[in-house]
Amino acid sequence: MLDEVSEAVLAREEVVKYLREADGREKVHGYLEELRTTQRYHMYRALQHPVYPILRKIEKIPEQMRNALDATRQHRVVYTSNHRSHIDYLVEPIVLDDSGIRPPLIAAGINLFGGPLGLIHKYVTGAIPIRRNTKDPAYLITLKAYVAEMLKKHDLFLYPEGGRSYSGELKQAKTGLIHAALTADTSNIVVLPVAIAYDLVLEDHILARQRVKKRQRPFAREIAEMVRYAVGYKSRAFVTFGVPIPVGDAQSRSDLVGLARLVRARIGALYKVLPTAVFAAAMRPSIGRRDLEGRIDRLIDELAARHANLGVTSGRQAIEEAAEPLETRGIVVFERGRFRVRERSVLRYYGRTIEHLLVTAGRTH
Repeated sequence: MLDEVSEAVLAREEVVKYLREADGREKVHGYLEELRTTQRYHMYRALQHPVYPILRKIEKIPEQMRNALDATRQHRVVYTSNHRSHIDYLVEPIVLDDSGIRPPLIAAGINLFGGPLGLIHKYVTGAIPIRRNTKDPAYLITLKAYVAEMLKKHDLFLYPEGGRSYSGELKQAKTGLIHAALTADTSNIVVLPVAIAYDLVLEDHILARQRVKKRQRPFAREIAEMVRYAVGYKSRAFVTFGVPIPVGDAQSRSDLVGLARLVRARIGALYKVLPTAVFAAAMRPSIGRRDLEGRIDRLIDELAARHANLGVTSGRQAIEEAAEPLETRGIVVFERGRFRVRERSVLRYYGRTIEHLLVTAGRTH
C-alpha cells in the first residue's frame, strides 16, 4: 500500500511520462521503495546514547544560531553544509535539536544504509539514501520528485560536495539535490549555508590514505578503523549558520550553477579557521618553533584581511593549542627544539581545509 508521499510522486507529470515506458514502472517503484524514509522525532534524541562514547569527546559549539532559528520560523529550509566526517550526520542535527529547531531529513550516501545503522537511518533519523554516481534517468526523476514532495512537510539537510573531502579542501558544489529541492511546489524555500569545522577529524588518517590510494574502503571496515582512532580522541566541532539565501524562481542551468557557486562561497566564508589548520598550513618538513610562529602570524594576517572566521589570533596560540593534539595523533613530533612531520598526507589534509581562503580569486585548485 502506497503512502501519501509515494502517491504524490507517482502523480507528478515528469514521473507519469516515465511510467508509460516499458520498464519504467518497475524501475520507478523500486527506486521509490528504496528512497522511502520515516522520521520518528520522539526517538531522535535517544540516538545519542549508542554513540555517546564518541559524542562525549566532541564539544559542540554553534555559531550564528539565530540565522537558523529565524529561517525555520518563516520558511521551509534546505541546509547546505560542507562534509568533513561521518560524525557530521550526528553533530549537526543535534546542534539544531539542542536549540529547539525541528529536525530536517538528511540526504546521505547509500553506502551508509547497510546493517543496523541503515535501519536507524531509514526508520528513525529520516535519512534519504542517495546513489551519488548513477546516471539512470529513472532514478534521477524519482529522486527529484521524492525530495520535492518531502520538502512540503520537512526541511532537508544536504551536502553539496556529494561526499566527504578526502583531500581536506572544500570541493565544488553539485547541483542535483539543490535542483530537486527547487522543484518542490513550495514558494517559501530558502537555502541556508552551514559550515562545520573540527580541531581534529576522527577519520583523518583514513581519509588521507584513501586520497593517496584513490580507493574508498567499505563502510563497515571504515567504522572499525574509526573506533581505533577514537582512542584518546578529543575535539571541538564548530557549526556556523549563515544568512539564508532566497532561491526565487531559479530553474535554468545557469541559475543552478550560479546558486551552487554562491552556496560554496558562503560555506567557505563561514568555515571556522582553527589552530590545527593554520599550524598545518604553515608547517614545513622541519622547522623551529620561532620560525613556525612567525609563519603562522603572517598566515593569520592574510586570513584576517580576507575576513575569515578566525578561531585563532596568533602563532603562539596556534602552537600552544595545536602542537600537543597533533603530536598525540602521530602527525608531527617535537624533537630538539624543532617540529618534524611524521604523517605528511594527514598534515596536508588539515592544511588544505583553509586553502579556499588563501588562493587567488579565479585560480583553480
